[in-house]
Amino acid sequence: MIDVIPAIDLIDGKCVRLTRGDFARSSRYPVDPVEMAKRFEAAGLRRLHIVDLDGARKTNLQNVEVLKRIAAATTLTIDFGGGVRTADDVRRIFDAGAAIATVGSLAVTQPDTFFEWIELFGPERLLLGADVRGEKLAINGWLKNTSVDLIRFLERNCARGLTQAFVTDIGTDGMLAGPAIALYRKIRSRLPNLRLIASGGVSSTADIANLEQLSCDGVIIGKAIYEDIIKLEDLKKYVS
Repeated sequence: MIDVIPAIDLIDGKCVRLTRGDFARSSRYPVDPVEMAKRFEAAGLRRLHIVDLDGARKTNLQNVEVLKRIAAATTLTIDFGGGVRTADDVRRIFDAGAAIATVGSLAVTQPDTFFEWIELFGPERLLLGADVRGEKLAINGWLKNTSVDLIRFLERNCARGLTQAFVTDIGTDGMLAGPAIALYRKIRSRLPNLRLIASGGVSSTADIANLEQLSCDGVIIGKAIYEDIIKLEDLKKYVS
């Protein structure tokens, strides 16, 4: 069964969603992140994906206190990322209550450091976040495009010990127009053993079913929940 993972994206400690990764096109939601996490848990969901968008744009973590509050108030298995630059950042995330640290830009700009972290902390505690435009990676909170090919990048990382990654197609993120099915099919055909989590564009339970048919291991859902397009009760059939 595919793992449904709700998302909380944070700016200034508040729940937001971006459209196509554009910080100028953000939607803010009048709900406390802790209360949102409690709603997810009450619906039976067990995972939570938190993105520190402030940290992604700056040089250090910005919303760790929110992580602490959510971890203290729920039993959710949390992955947290955005602005992870050092091994001490990873330790700080774990100390605040996250089970998994998400690493994105650093895995592109300092791959050897990322591989060292896989050995140091274990592959089960590190989640690679790969954000793409046209199958090329984007970094620094989606603000900087690169010429790095996604598939080759994932293959190199898997060869060095990576076991899990979420891939966000920026072109679909926040658009509620459906996920990048062709992209995930391509990844799955090339990397059948990677724990693959889809992210971006999900707007219905049919989208979830399509991703499950592709053998995606998980799906991150954000805006569709906040806009009440996908209701939490609709996700109960994916709760084991």
